Amino acid sequence: METTTWPDWEREAERALFELADRCRTVVTVGLSMGAALVLHLGAKHPGKISGVVAVNPIVRRPGLRFAPLARLIMRTTKGLGNDVKRPGQDEIVYERVPLRAANELGKLLRVTGRELPSMRLPLLVFSSREDHTVKPANSKRVFERAGSDQKEFVPLANSYHVATLDFDAATIFERTLAFATALAGGSSAISA
Repeated sequence: METTTWPDWEREAERALFELADRCRTVVTVGLSMGAALVLHLGAKHPGKISGVVAVNPIVRRPGLRFAPLARLIMRTTKGLGNDVKRPGQDEIVYERVPLRAANELGKLLRVTGRELPSMRLPLLVFSSREDHTVKPANSKRVFERAGSDQKEFVPLANSYHVATLDFDAATIFERTLAFATALAGGSSAISA
């Protein structure tokens, strides 16, 4: 993470997207946290390749990241964040330390994604944990309110923390995402407007 920039992350995600789009008629991008910011960005940039976007506890604003360039003058790394899971026995593998350069790059990605939200017009499904110790739930509301999508749905998660895909509400996320993707592919599930 010390040697990559957010455009490197973007290029890798685009490579995978283009590969899928060449093989599949319907592509739905799904991301958690920073991954959600990245798939929202891809949705704004490549609407012809993506049929819909699913954002789970997305981050699009984190004011403290503005100070990462200054903090880099004093220290190279900071304690890694993660494992915000309510369900006992679940464990998320996280980095012990994160380079501050990566935090700075994340801040750049978030600023770009935040500006692009009104131009992200693809069908959108947003999942938001009511209690999240990593990303403020206001991020999910901001994504839902600012996204230019005509078809969008906001799904509150009552029994999960940040890493909701490993938590008590995981089955809800998977079932609703499958229904969303099926509807976009021309199946029988309905998309809320």
